[in-house]
Amino acid sequence: MIRTGFDIDKYMSLQSEMIGNRISEFGGKLYLEFGGKLFDDYHASRVLPGFSPDSKIKMLCRLQKDCEIVIAINSDDIGSKKLRGDIGISYPTEVLRLIDAFRGLGLYVGCVVITQFKGQDAAVSFKHQLEEFGISVYLHYPIEGYPYNVAKIVSEEGYGKNDYIETTRPLVVVTAPGPGSGKMATCLSQLYHENKRGIRAGYAKFETFPIWNLPLKHPVNLAYEAATADLDDVNMIDPYHLEAYGKTTVNYNRDVEIFPVLSAMFERIYGAGNSPYKSPTDMGVNMAGYCIADDELVRRAALDEIVRRYLNVLAGRRKGRASDETVAKLELLMKQAGVNTDSRPVVEAAVRKSAETGNQPACAIELEDGRIITGKTSHLLGAASAAIINAIKALAGIDDSRHLIGPEIIEPVQQLKTETLGERSSLLHLDEMLIALSICAVSDPVAKSALNALGQLKLCEAHSTVILSQVDEELFHKLGMNLTCEPVYGGNKLFHK
Repeated sequence: MIRTGFDIDKYMSLQSEMIGNRISEFGGKLYLEFGGKLFDDYHASRVLPGFSPDSKIKMLCRLQKDCEIVIAINSDDIGSKKLRGDIGISYPTEVLRLIDAFRGLGLYVGCVVITQFKGQDAAVSFKHQLEEFGISVYLHYPIEGYPYNVAKIVSEEGYGKNDYIETTRPLVVVTAPGPGSGKMATCLSQLYHENKRGIRAGYAKFETFPIWNLPLKHPVNLAYEAATADLDDVNMIDPYHLEAYGKTTVNYNRDVEIFPVLSAMFERIYGAGNSPYKSPTDMGVNMAGYCIADDELVRRAALDEIVRRYLNVLAGRRKGRASDETVAKLELLMKQAGVNTDSRPVVEAAVRKSAETGNQPACAIELEDGRIITGKTSHLLGAASAAIINAIKALAGIDDSRHLIGPEIIEPVQQLKTETLGERSSLLHLDEMLIALSICAVSDPVAKSALNALGQLKLCEAHSTVILSQVDEELFHKLGMNLTCEPVYGGNKLFHK
């Protein structure tokens, strides 16, 4: 049985209650800026064992009748076709995916707001596309001097020029396809317009990390720094909260740096001396820190995440997607946390297997019970495919010598790849191997039992001695496995798919 360090039931209850209380404090209308990922929050599920990737959206579903969703997207991100790196789709496509996902759960999507709108052709085209789908679209414009020229921002020349978003429910969740989309500015613009109309409304911020009531150097907070090393986010003590209440809390540098400006904006909106918050921590509604049930387990999970992040950044640098500066930050965080790559057992196992096979690519998987299964490259399968096959054999209690996919199945696929489709490598990718296994499972009960064991690989650790193809990486992700790779390619070619 998988141990859990996070009480998800307590979290659901406390978090829903906290948001409800904040709505009441502001007279029945709250704009809630949702940072991070509402869906697929795998970082949280890794560092807080027991927190499922969809925990936050499930919590929002409890407030379904009172909640509506506003999605913000920056005009410049539409034109640049900016990608969500974790799932490889553009921000505009992610907006459409989010709308479908929210609607699928019965949550009401009120509109999309296009921020920093300057008449860009791509933004105009996306606006028309959304309207063709029957989705309301509002436009927010650049404000000269933002965010420091408070007098202009909170005026008819600033927020006053933005479209007023018509909302109908007490809780308005403002989310986005990624950072830099203008969520906070959207919320504050709405506060300005609501106040003009005599409607009392409030603002709050939902960020899971850093966890404000954990120590600054707690592994969970260090793991957040590791996850955002490329964004220049740094955890720090909230000096405003310490001064106001004499209590030490943790926030991150961007919120602390911008707080005096936000406080001035609140006073311009609500009137002098009427800012509702004395600190950045005050603005938050996150209750995750109260729901850690096993601190030792959570610490260990967070330390594991720091090592994974370091290995992933090394591979990212090799791919040209991460900088030397980001690698250096991760190395510093590793030292602060007192961990290194030796802390990850699958790394040593994969490297050893590679050495045993003449430095050919190898892969290792750590099962939930601690067993480590390896796979090597053969003339039929790549190392990752072999490791998955060997792992599900072990989980299903199948003898290692038993072949699940016969050469008569694999060889025609290889022939199709090389002779018909013109691919250079005949080795089966993970998706191809699993399709072949599925075909065998129709007539072979042993293959079927192995296929049925795939679900048990969720949350298992894996490491490859070479950077895997995008197809294989995505399969590990779909299986819910925590994959890392050595920062080398399996060959001397300059082009890698």
